[in-house]
Amino acid sequence: MLRNHLEDFLASLQAKNASPHTVTNYEIDLREFFELAKDRDLREIDYLFIRKFLAALVEKKYSKSSIARKLSCIRSFFKFLVREDVIKNNPCAGVATPKKEKKLPDFLEVQEIERLLNSIEGDSFSARRDCAILETLYSSGLRVSELVGLNFAETDLLGGVLRIRGKGKKERLVPVGKKAQEALEAYLEKKPSGQGGSSDAVFLNRRGTRLTDRSVRRILLKYARKIGLGKEIFPHMLRHSFATHLLDRGADLRSVQELLGHESLSTTQIYTHVTTKRLKEVYDAAHPRA
Repeated sequence: MLRNHLEDFLASLQAKNASPHTVTNYEIDLREFFELAKDRDLREIDYLFIRKFLAALVEKKYSKSSIARKLSCIRSFFKFLVREDVIKNNPCAGVATPKKEKKLPDFLEVQEIERLLNSIEGDSFSARRDCAILETLYSSGLRVSELVGLNFAETDLLGGVLRIRGKGKKERLVPVGKKAQEALEAYLEKKPSGQGGSSDAVFLNRRGTRLTDRSVRRILLKYARKIGLGKEIFPHMLRHSFATHLLDRGADLRSVQELLGHESLSTTQIYTHVTTKRLKEVYDAAHPRA
């Protein structure tokens, strides 16, 4: 049975330093696949069965990117089984990955960022913390998981840099802007002592434990509603804004790639489509013969 090999596969991912988020998503995707496979013998899982599973996902209105991710997960699982001599061939080998839709990343305009950051008022612990969170997300282009995972040992405010552990436990140094440094210093003056093993965590809740991804999303939504932003917003949008604004102001693509921690330059190139689109809009609005 397929389920019998799940724990071994997940353990192999952890041994390769896959993030907990990746391991959890792989488990969710595989359990969905097992649901369709029921109690089938491994030898019954072939190319046609994989196609049947993908067709079921299309019927359920999954996006092409979600289907591609699930296929990648299943392909990795069967590759593991081949490597472990459980099966001879990978049934996913001949299945083409669906072409993903080219969706441009959502971002905020500079004026919207300014309004958002200026909406945080007061001198309480939560106000200072919230200001430091949003300033740091925008200033350094961090993923929200990187922000909540940040520890004191990785924070050098004097040097103006953060040592970030990104996807696959890869480390990179990112600069912290002056405004973010000031916000972090103001927050740390009021930061309570950590409890429950979170004493080294930079961002804490009122109980003194490490803040979660979900908490950061709630904080961001709170201030977006306060200024009447009028659009859906999520923490990753500040990362998109960081990259877009850098490229708008002449930063080179390689530098932005390093700052974002992208393994491939092609991942960063999506932001050039955003800036090109903006240039064309300016051109169309301003040129008399556009």
